[in-house]
Amino acid sequence: MTGTMTKAALVVRRQIAASAEKLFDAWLDPASLAEWMCPGDVQRSAAKTDPRIGGDFEIIMHGKENSYVHTGTYRVIDRPRRLAFTWISESTNQAETLVTIDFIAGRGTTEIVLTHERLPDDAAVRSHTAGWTRILELLAQTAA
Repeated sequence: MTGTMTKAALVVRRQIAASAEKLFDAWLDPASLAEWMCPGDVQRSAAKTDPRIGGDFEIIMHGKENSYVHTGTYRVIDRPRRLAFTWISESTNQAETLVTIDFIAGRGTTEIVLTHERLPDDAAVRSHTAGWTRILELLAQTAA
């Protein structure tokens, strides 16, 4: 018997009052990432980026009790329309997942559509949905 195991995915959308260029650049700048990449109990983050296709990044989210390391590699950098990168963390069971962010420019606003694919299970979908939702809220606050 053969079968195909499908991995779970999520989509989070957020309208932000900022240009697509500004928001796109915020995802590649380590100081910017550290400022708003703080979901849940994360109190502060540190980030390193090598923003080129094939370049790696590392984001360490420091919580009250633990630190959470997230790493990945940039797959698509199409400024200011699309950014895609792998995402590996304890919450993905150290498996490579894929995050794609589309920036849809409007009049004075940009819709961000974040898709996170290849998550290991429904629990990871729930935790990442909450995390990405909070991250986009913080990005919107920072961009204001």
